[in-house]
Amino acid sequence: MATPLSADRLLQALRDEGLTVVEHRSWESNNRNHRGPWGPMHGVMIHHTVTSGDTAKQTLASVELCYNGHSALPGPLCQGVIAKDGTVYLVGNGRANHAGLGDPDVLRAVINQTDPPTDNEATVDGNRHFYGFECINRGDGADPWPEAQLLAIEKAAAAICRAHGWSAKSAIRHLDWQPGKVDPRGVDWPTLLARISARLGTPKPSAPAPTPQRPTVDLSRLVAAARSDPAKAGTPVTYSGVRTVEAALVDAGLLAKRYSDGHFGRATVQAYAAWQRKLGYSGTAADGIPGRTSLTKLGTRYGFSVTA
Repeated sequence: MATPLSADRLLQALRDEGLTVVEHRSWESNNRNHRGPWGPMHGVMIHHTVTSGDTAKQTLASVELCYNGHSALPGPLCQGVIAKDGTVYLVGNGRANHAGLGDPDVLRAVINQTDPPTDNEATVDGNRHFYGFECINRGDGADPWPEAQLLAIEKAAAAICRAHGWSAKSAIRHLDWQPGKVDPRGVDWPTLLARISARLGTPKPSAPAPTPQRPTVDLSRLVAAARSDPAKAGTPVTYSGVRTVEAALVDAGLLAKRYSDGHFGRATVQAYAAWQRKLGYSGTAADGIPGRTSLTKLGTRYGFSVTA
């Protein structure tokens, strides 16, 4: 399990790989973390912007688009934008709207460091588990990919993989992840993957990775939220750890993603009761109010620790 890189470590990893990096506006705090979990991290995904970058003005417009997003898809749309000249513009730090829902078999392959299968499902939240780089290209198959830009993609993917101790198999395309996607169109991906792999074989100076920290859920505070939240109007968040538990219930296929909002409401109670029944509990022992044993088992399977 890989803890997301901090803003400082992300910036340093990219610069250590020899990239020219521009910190765009308030990128360190620009994210979508309020809309869902960020991490654990499993890979890095490459996209194209479907915009032009032949001039400085066009490049800046593409960077601004990725920073702000648009009415149908709020920003940031990635963590970094790779320009035609190889400059990397950092536009986000944390969850970003770039991957969307994708294939669980592809995610499993990335985690296991094997070749991804053909994607044919869109059921897993990729924004949670992947860093994203948008590469400025019209995506029409005719817009060229300059060597400076390809080298920057190679270095950026390698920087992320090196920081986490991953192989090149942790780098994938958007088209590998989500059915119907074609980006980055026009890139010779097998050759680029070979270049990333070769680069990872050459040591580069970088800060040591921190020991991954598992999220911790306080059982007593969680139970208090489970008992009080359903009766409250709206969707107030009384304990931040609820979001960690809801993310686990989503991953378990027991809670619809739209209810992963930090509010331990009726839908979350029902989902947790389903988890209790899955463990063999029944009657009042499967009432949707977390107990230490059931919560510990949920945390063991989906990556968090429990305190009393």
